[in-house]
Order: sequence, then structure tokens, then C-alpha cells
Amino acid sequence: MTKIPEFLKAGDKVAIVCPASFIRGNIDAAVKILESWGLEVLLGKTVTAAYHQFAGDDHERAADLQWALDDESIKAVFAARGGYGCVRIIDQLDFSLFQKQPKWLVGFSDITVLHSHIQQEFAIPTIHGQMPKSFEAGTKASLDTLKAALFGQSVDYSYEQKEFPNRVGEATGILVGGNLAILLSVLASESDVNYDGKILFIEDVGETFYSVDRMLWALKRAGKFKKLKGLIVGGFSGMKDADPSFGQSVSEIVMDKVRDADFPVAFAYPAGHIDDNHALIFGKKVKLKTTKNKVSLTYID
Repeated sequence: MTKIPEFLKAGDKVAIVCPASFIRGNIDAAVKILESWGLEVLLGKTVTAAYHQFAGDDHERAADLQWALDDESIKAVFAARGGYGCVRIIDQLDFSLFQKQPKWLVGFSDITVLHSHIQQEFAIPTIHGQMPKSFEAGTKASLDTLKAALFGQSVDYSYEQKEFPNRVGEATGILVGGNLAILLSVLASESDVNYDGKILFIEDVGETFYSVDRMLWALKRAGKFKKLKGLIVGGFSGMKDADPSFGQSVSEIVMDKVRDADFPVAFAYPAGHIDDNHALIFGKKVKLKTTKNKVSLTYID
């Protein structure tokens, strides 16, 4: 039976660590926000470390995350930022104590490595949401949904969008996914989540249109869409085109890969490398319902 981390309450300790790139600037504002939620914030050694582009070398980053995973007094672990580096340390981590006493792991972007690995190996829910470095830029909704996810309140969400027509349908499955490029980086590894019967969320930042096309072809050719129950497309921000133009939007690129399937596809979900980065709980069962312009995502367990 899947173990679900305990929801937070006032007085709980949480840790902030840097498993990937180092922090430019500081996260003082984020610490104050977490403290305003009634939490006691512990900072890992990597929060102030730097080694080339990383927050310490691989050993230091792995050890800091291991401390946060193992310390029984810590009830949630925040990745301070993404960048790059989690795939370099994932095989050094021991999740045995985490598996016995799960705690919330929070982050997005490069933290997709940890989300995917934990879903595949242990089926323990994790939170795709704002990280301390992005708290200041985050919208009120992005922080409110993160707090709700951590404290056991509803993160069900409905919205209307006119960016690109959704594919109409209704489906139920476990929510998985994250950053598209990072999902590709763990493809065919022990950290590659099984997509069968799942609702997949994808997002990315700073990619070219042709690279998104190539990555989605890789997933399609790997059979990842064959037994998928639903697809949610989040923010694809800072996209770059080539000269001559690739000629398709991200939504068109996505639909080309799943045109022969019949599962619902939701576009413009407010999550990803955007200020309005609403929290998602990976590893939880959800119901996705779409009409041409409306989307609802409901957690059902």
C-alpha cells in the first residue's frame, strides 16, 4: 500500500537544500514566507555552497539531500532551485529511511529527476511546485496552492483557456510527469516512470520548437503514449524559433504526436517555469475532464 507523507502543521520543521545549481542571490524572502506559515526552516549546507555551476560538488549535494531525507524531525524537503545536477546524484541516494517515513519533497524543473525516481521506485506522492528561489516572483495562487498541498487542503483546479482547443474527454489515473527535457534524461533508466494508465503533465522552458518536437517523438517511439490515460500541457515559456521557422506551435507539435490516441489533452495548465506555477501532487490519483476550452483536475483519493 502506498504511503502518503503526513500533511504539515504549524511548528513542523522543513529543510531547504540545493541538489542542483547554486543559488544566485538569497532566499531570505522565501524563508520568511515559510515561517509565516508556522514552519521552522532549516537550511542545508548547499544553500550557500558553490562549485562551478553546482551548489557544491556531487558528493556534497548528495550528502545534504540525504541528511534532509533521513532526519526524522524534518517533515518536508524543498529544493531551493533547479538548474542542473539531480541526475548526477540520484544513484548516490539511499531512500530506505524515506520509504519507511515519507515526507513531502517539493520542486520542479531539474527536480523532475527526483519526482520520477520516487514515483517509479516507491509510488510516494511528491509536490511539483514553487521553489524558494522562485517564491518572490510567484503569484499568490502559486504560493497558496503550494501551501494547500503541504497542509492537506484541496488543490483541485478548474480553468478556461482559449490558447488552443483541448481534446475533449474524461480520464482517471495517477498524476506523473514534470519537465519534458528532464523526463528525456531519465528515459530507459531506473528513474523512468511507467506511463501506463497515468495522467502525464509536461512543461519546459527556453527550448526551440524543433527540440520539443524531437523530445516528444522520442517519447512516442518509446511507447510512452500507447497506454496513457490523459495529457496535461503546462507552460512552455521562453520558446525559441529557428530561421526558417519550424512552423508549428507547441500545442500543434503535441497534438501531432498523440493524434492517433483518444485520451483527453488539456492545454495551458498554469504550472511550470511561469510565475503562476500552481502546485501539482504527483503520485496521487486524479480525474481529468476537458471540454474544448475548459479543464478540471480533481484529486480523488
